[in-house]
Amino acid sequence: MIEVRGLTKRYGDVLAVDDLSFDVQPGKVTGFLGPNGAGKSTTMRMMLGLDRPTSGTALVNGRPFAALAEPLREVGALLDPGSVHPGRSGRNHLRVAARTNGIPERRVEQAIELAGLGSAAGRRIKGYSLGMRQRLGIAAALLADPRILVFDEPINGLDLDGVRWIRGLLRRLADEGRTVLVSSHLLSEMQQTADRLVVIGRGRLIADATTDEILRGLGNLQVRVRTSESGPLLAGLQAKGFTAQRVDDNELQVDDTTAEQVGDLAHALQVPVHHLTEVQQSLEHAYIALTSDHVEYHGGRPEETR
Repeated sequence: MIEVRGLTKRYGDVLAVDDLSFDVQPGKVTGFLGPNGAGKSTTMRMMLGLDRPTSGTALVNGRPFAALAEPLREVGALLDPGSVHPGRSGRNHLRVAARTNGIPERRVEQAIELAGLGSAAGRRIKGYSLGMRQRLGIAAALLADPRILVFDEPINGLDLDGVRWIRGLLRRLADEGRTVLVSSHLLSEMQQTADRLVVIGRGRLIADATTDEILRGLGNLQVRVRTSESGPLLAGLQAKGFTAQRVDDNELQVDDTTAEQVGDLAHALQVPVHHLTEVQQSLEHAYIALTSDHVEYHGGRPEETR
């Protein structure tokens, strides 16, 4: 488990992280979201003992990262896939990490297989694409079979097959009871993968909730219902205080409710229902609504740049 309490980091006059508190629980994929400059990478660096907090704490299994006797066995991390020796092969990079940390040699080949490096493991890293460097970084994070994983933008550079692979990997790691924290700007992937979301902006916490709670809590849920008796159903919904409107002669849209509520009312009114479905807006819409006041740099509209 990762516990962040009152975490603050200043760089001179710049407040990068501001009194941040949240937990990353085992058995879940926790998405770590925020605009550029929100403080995500700085927070991760403080978790891993790479930056010293100005105040507050970031604890890994109840201890600061620097106090862990065998840190690689407890926490695997991918922060910068480019921080490797370009002249080594991927396999030798993992062998050095294994020997340095007392990890059995057999784990090198297991990590190569887990990360899907295949024959590329024998090639020099300087010839790797960004996607292969990401896979190598993930292999290094998995090398000691840690219970906690921290990934900063692991999807960058991956092709479609790689994106599907990382999605399945994150899910599998969490299902094994591991603690998984992953930052990403690919919100569609986070919506499919993350059980919980921590959203920050300008270094401060904006939201800490399940993905479903964030989508529902912002009023993003709509219900579409088709019926041959749309008039009576519309009148009944409005009489009960629901926000409902026609889509066409036979279909209604009902905002901020659930399919169960609409179905129960239709049943009570003895109105036949031909189709009933919940329509959620994407995480992208929810994210924009949450962070619109916390974006440091706004792009202008195309006509403003001419």
